[in-house]
Amino acid sequence: MAPLRIGSGDIADHLPASSRIWLHACSGESVLIRDGLEAADLRGLTFTGIFVPGLNRLAGLLAAGARIESYFMMPEFSGHDAQVRFLPFCYREIRLHLAANPPDAALLMVSLPDEAGMCSLGPVNDFIADIWPRIPRIIAHINPLVPRTNGWSIPFDRFHAVIEGEAPLPVSDPGMDEVSARIAALAGEMVPEGATIQAGLGRTPEAVLRGLTDHRNLSVHSGLIGNSTLDLLEAGALRQDAPIRAGVAIGNSRLYEAVGRPEFRFAPPSITHDVAQLAAIGRLVTINSAIEVDLAGNSYAEATPRGLVSGPGGASDFAAGARGLQGLRLVVLPATAAGGRVSRIVSAGRATGPISLGRFDTDMVVTEYGIADLRAASQAQRRERLTAIAAPQHRAELAQN
Repeated sequence: MAPLRIGSGDIADHLPASSRIWLHACSGESVLIRDGLEAADLRGLTFTGIFVPGLNRLAGLLAAGARIESYFMMPEFSGHDAQVRFLPFCYREIRLHLAANPPDAALLMVSLPDEAGMCSLGPVNDFIADIWPRIPRIIAHINPLVPRTNGWSIPFDRFHAVIEGEAPLPVSDPGMDEVSARIAALAGEMVPEGATIQAGLGRTPEAVLRGLTDHRNLSVHSGLIGNSTLDLLEAGALRQDAPIRAGVAIGNSRLYEAVGRPEFRFAPPSITHDVAQLAAIGRLVTINSAIEVDLAGNSYAEATPRGLVSGPGGASDFAAGARGLQGLRLVVLPATAAGGRVSRIVSAGRATGPISLGRFDTDMVVTEYGIADLRAASQAQRRERLTAIAAPQHRAELAQN
C-alpha cells in the first residue's frame, strides 16, 4: 500500500496515543516536521533520538507538552525536569536500550526514492538504521535536498505517511582559532602516516583533523564527521580505497553536497562503534575533547559549573576499541577558559560532573602548551606532566595540590 500524503500539520494526528517516537535529529532534523509538531498538542507523547546541543531545537516540542527522552543534555531542557528524561548512556548502552525498548513510531527525513523505491537516510545513519524494521509506524519527510549516500535506506512503501518539500539541512562550522590551531599542530605530530582517525564533536577535534592535510594514506572511521574530513579528502591525505566510514555528517552545505560521493560510506553504531570491530583496526587514533582534565588523567566532558551540557556519547566506545594494535587515544582541549582566568587542567576532586573518559582511557592529553604522555606513567609523573601543559599562570597552584 502506498504511503498517505499528508501535510506537516497533520503529523501528530498519525502518531499513536501515548507513544514513544524516534525523532531523526543531528543534521537529519526536519524543519517541516518540527514546525508541524510545534503547532500540535503533544501531551502524552515522548520523543527520543540523538539530539545535538546547539544544533537541534526542542524547545517548541516542550512548549507543546511533549516529553523528551535524551542521551545528551540540551540548554532548552533547563526548567523542564518533569518533561525530560536524561539517560547518560554511552553508545553501546544506547544500542542495548533501544534493542530492548524499540520506539512505537519514527519521524524521519530521507531522500527522494531511487529507481528501486529506496529512500536514503542521507548523512544520518544513526541508531534508526538498525532499529527501523522493528518500528510499527514510520512517517517520513521526503526532502529533495537530502543527499543519497552510500549507507542504509528504507523502502518508500514501508512508510505509513509522507510529507514532501524542500528544507535545508542544519549546518555547523565551528571554525578554527589561534588556540585550536596550536593544539592541532602539536597533536598532528603524534598521528602516524597510515593511521585511521576518529574525532569527536567540537572545534578542537575538527582543528586537529584540519591540521593533518599534509599527512598521507589516512582513513577516517568515526561516529561523526565534519567539514574537516572533506578537507582531508580534497588535500589528498586519505587513502584511495574506502577512505571514510561514518555514522553521521554534520557540517556546511559544501560537506552535504559531497557526502554522496563514493569515498563516503555511512553505517549505524552497530558498525561504527562496535568495540570488536574497532579493536581490529590497526593504528586507530581517537581524538576527543574535554571540558576539564584532572591531574590523574581523567577527562570530564559533560558538565560545567552551571550543570550538565552533554552526555557520554561514543568516546568511551572508541577508547575501548583503540587499546590494541598500536592504537593512540588523544584528549585535546584549551588550557584555560574565561579568558585565561580558569584552568581546564584541574586538581583531582576539583572537576565538574561525571568522568567521561577514565585515566586508563587516555594515552595523551594535548593543550596549546604541550603534550602530556600518560602511557606507563606513575601517579606522580601524571601530575607533573599534566601540570606542565597547564597555562603558566595556573601551574604553581596545581603543583601545590
